[in-house]
Amino acid sequence: MSGIAILLVGAVLCFAGVGSLHVAVLASGFGLGWLLADLLSLSLGTTFLVAAIGAVVVWVATTLIFKFAAFFIGGIAGAVVGAKLSRVLQPDDASWLLSGIVIVALAVACGFIADRYRARALLWLTALGGASLVLTGLGLAIGALSFLEDPNEGSQQFFATLIWIVVAAAGWLTQRRLFPEKLRIDDNRARR
Repeated sequence: MSGIAILLVGAVLCFAGVGSLHVAVLASGFGLGWLLADLLSLSLGTTFLVAAIGAVVVWVATTLIFKFAAFFIGGIAGAVVGAKLSRVLQPDDASWLLSGIVIVALAVACGFIADRYRARALLWLTALGGASLVLTGLGLAIGALSFLEDPNEGSQQFFATLIWIVVAAAGWLTQRRLFPEKLRIDDNRARR
């Protein structure tokens, strides 16, 4: 059940994140809350509560500071990517310090990138963040794919990363096709 919920939130973020900033904010906040609760190994009910609180807090904060919305959404999506990257690169016992450094560094960097490049950066960040949640959800929902949520060293890390890139690319392509007006893509210019 928990895997399916996180899988659905990840799919929304990955494949429709740039279509609605409100949806992207809620999905990113939910995903960040979920991944942080998962790092703490909290119970399923507590994890859902932390994820829901994360979604609401992130949405309220974004609404209050809408002038900085692109930076904030980019930062949250970057934190989601950082949390997944920490999980993939540290398969057994995750170092809190290293995880914190990776998450904060990616959150800040992605925030600045999103503020500078707006929709184009958010397209990439929502695709990557959503793909990380899709992999976590698949790993939780389907026992044979548990390596996607928590890969062991070596080939599992490689394949989890490869699948993450493929799902993110699919999300990127889907969003480009669904929301060309938000991205200011001119189809006539692209065909020339």
